[in-house]
Amino acid sequence: MVSGIALIDKQQGFTSHDVVAKLRKLLGTKKIGHAGTLDPMATGLLLMGVGAGTKLMQFLSGLDKTYLATIRLGASSSTDDAQGELGDIHDASQVSRGQLEAEILKLTGNIEQVPSSVSAIKVDGKRAYDLVRAGEEVVLKSRKVTVSRFEIVGEPLVVEKFLDINVEVDCSSGTYIRALARDLGEALGVGGHLTALRRTRIGSFEVSNAREITQEPTLVTNLEVLKTLMPEVAISQQQEIDLRHGKRLALEIPEASCATANGRLVAVIEPVGSEAKSSVVFPEEA
Repeated sequence: MVSGIALIDKQQGFTSHDVVAKLRKLLGTKKIGHAGTLDPMATGLLLMGVGAGTKLMQFLSGLDKTYLATIRLGASSSTDDAQGELGDIHDASQVSRGQLEAEILKLTGNIEQVPSSVSAIKVDGKRAYDLVRAGEEVVLKSRKVTVSRFEIVGEPLVVEKFLDINVEVDCSSGTYIRALARDLGEALGVGGHLTALRRTRIGSFEVSNAREITQEPTLVTNLEVLKTLMPEVAISQQQEIDLRHGKRLALEIPEASCATANGRLVAVIEPVGSEAKSSVVFPEEA
């Protein structure tokens, strides 16, 4: 049975659900999951769990990410990106590099961010974007996020009254790049929205190692993935049997670790006092 994490370079126009459907057909398995989605307009890295790899989604969804984006200053958008309805157009052609960098600095570090109203966040059990599409007004609460790097790449480009800037952003999970574009435009008094977005990194995984969904996917084993996230602990054959029967091990570990027996992945174990218990157990073929 195929198992692991597939690194997919999603192309524009595909939804994350489209990728799931195509990967199911390509690999001949229904057991596919993903660690975070990308909007149809966006491209770049998706981490897809295959088989027992779906057990890893809980460890991958919170990893930091890197994005390349194009922000267009001069108009806001109902969706904070190019797919929405634009508001009034303002002349942003005279915004200086110094003004850009000063406002970008204010959006860097630990900040409070109001997510885009067309995000997948649930409001009273419904997705915010579904409520917006139904004509309802949605105001989401701000949340703390970390933008560790927010840099201009190359020179800004004037397009009629608009100013296009390419940026690269390193951020915590849950950060909305569309919201950064919106907030930058508001701070400059000209409005702003996103016109392009590409995710290039999730944790230690790079889009340069991924493949498009029309190609045979790059598949990373479950053990290889876990070894990038946590320490490895070798256990005995009897300890493996005990873990598979739900027993605790008389084993002291300082943090969550991946337990292996003869080089095979057995489980993710976590400390409980002077013992260790399993939080996820993998089938022997994983």
